[in-house]
Amino acid sequence: MIHSEIRDHVAEIIIDNPPVNALTAQGWFDLANAISRYGADPQVRAVIVAANPELRAFQVGVDIKELAADSTNKTLIDVNRGCYETFAAVYDSPAPVIAAVHGYCLGGGIGIAGNADVLVAADDATFALPEVDRGALGAATHLSRLVPYKKMRAMFLTGSVVTAQELLAFGTVERVVPRAELLNTAREISQVIAAKSPLVIRRAKESLNAIDPVDVKRSYRFEQGFTFELNLWGDSDELRQAFVDKRDADVGRE
Repeated sequence: MIHSEIRDHVAEIIIDNPPVNALTAQGWFDLANAISRYGADPQVRAVIVAANPELRAFQVGVDIKELAADSTNKTLIDVNRGCYETFAAVYDSPAPVIAAVHGYCLGGGIGIAGNADVLVAADDATFALPEVDRGALGAATHLSRLVPYKKMRAMFLTGSVVTAQELLAFGTVERVVPRAELLNTAREISQVIAAKSPLVIRRAKESLNAIDPVDVKRSYRFEQGFTFELNLWGDSDELRQAFVDKRDADVGRE
């Protein structure tokens, strides 16, 4: 599910869970552990997070079927913690993190991309947060790092999509390239970083985090609390099951 290696002082972490890289609770913890381990390795000067290019998506969030199959709250608690740990690992990694995004980038994919230090995208990449349609809330914190504030609110409330080209115009994507060139583009940027003083780069990353206007970890954790509230109301269960059953959800109707 998570493959990794070190090439020329750069760690490459590849998400590979067909068909669209939705991750189970354990998958999120595995990804978080890989990012944290490589980021803390003094021999690693940059980290690339990418996905198997043969799949349709970079990352589309949690495994809804796993959540729907658990009648208890354990999986929900675990997957929320796993997402939190993964996004925090990207943000806290002493080595800069480059996200290389192709295809669909939804939900948890937005959390990874939003917290990455550098974002490159394939020309087929699209970005969205369909959380309200799945009975969950979260990652508006990270979407706000990719699009202007009012655009973020509109996207969050409607589930609308933006393209890699739009993010390039916003200045939040560094480069947009054909999918076949995506990983090599991320490698090219990572080698520019890796050629610099590791000490200076790590202090630079730390200083950039210190001047962030929003505490992204606390902000996201606050958002997650609303997901638990929705779960207590029951709408989340129906929305998740409707997604699994491929039918309209029976919520919000008179």
